[in-house]
Amino acid sequence: MGTLSVSQIKLQKRLRRLTGEAVADFNMIEHGDKVMVCLSGGKDSYTLLDVLLHLQKVAPIQFEIVAVNMDQKQPGFPEDILPAYLKGLGVEYHIVEKDTYSVVKELIPEGKTTCSLCSRLRRGTLYTFADEIGATKMALGHHRDDIVETFFLNMFFNGTLKAMPPKLRSDDGRNVVIRPLAYCNEKDIQAYSDLQQFPIIPCNLCGSQENLQRQVVKDMLQEWDRKTPGRTESIFRSLQNVHPSQLADRNLFDFSSLKIDENATPRFVNLLNL
Repeated sequence: MGTLSVSQIKLQKRLRRLTGEAVADFNMIEHGDKVMVCLSGGKDSYTLLDVLLHLQKVAPIQFEIVAVNMDQKQPGFPEDILPAYLKGLGVEYHIVEKDTYSVVKELIPEGKTTCSLCSRLRRGTLYTFADEIGATKMALGHHRDDIVETFFLNMFFNGTLKAMPPKLRSDDGRNVVIRPLAYCNEKDIQAYSDLQQFPIIPCNLCGSQENLQRQVVKDMLQEWDRKTPGRTESIFRSLQNVHPSQLADRNLFDFSSLKIDENATPRFVNLLNL
């Protein structure tokens, strides 16, 4: 890559700044952490690793970075690309081999969405490996658009108001997942990936599936942003500005005990006393 243009420099600085802000806001990385960066071979995880390596150089704290890729034994998977790339960076890395591809293909009927089962199997394997190598944090490449899309997917199809939190502790308490790109948008990440010419590895297990619900939601959000620029950003801000008393979850707010406050200031002035 040659000399960057002014707009390219701004793009790089924006991604680094937003990542730094997210890391600071949610205390994602602390002194002495061993951060396992989960590298899929897609634009998001490449960008994540690139930005975290920069952050490691300039941060006032010290932390380790270990890149981990999971080889799911998909037919035609180019096994040499990631090791060559990571060796070139001088980054410590591991390739975890686990044939989840065969499991998914066996259990999911042809034409049905494989993403849910595939992600669960992958997540379980990576959680276990993070524990084995003593990683204190697991960094995933999900960005702002992923988080908003997940929010709508859960609302539309699961009847829940939840998304992907920037920081999450696993149910068993043994892993902490962080999403340092939580403030970054997909458009910037795509542009940065193109700029850096990352050696992208396509997913031929689920990437070729059509009519995925996530793609439907993505198209909906993109259409909204075309009509009203900034809407996705506004939706993301709403996830940081929740008012439980204005919703209807009885576990989050005690609606049953609500009653008139007898000591409240009267709303109307007594005109007879004027």
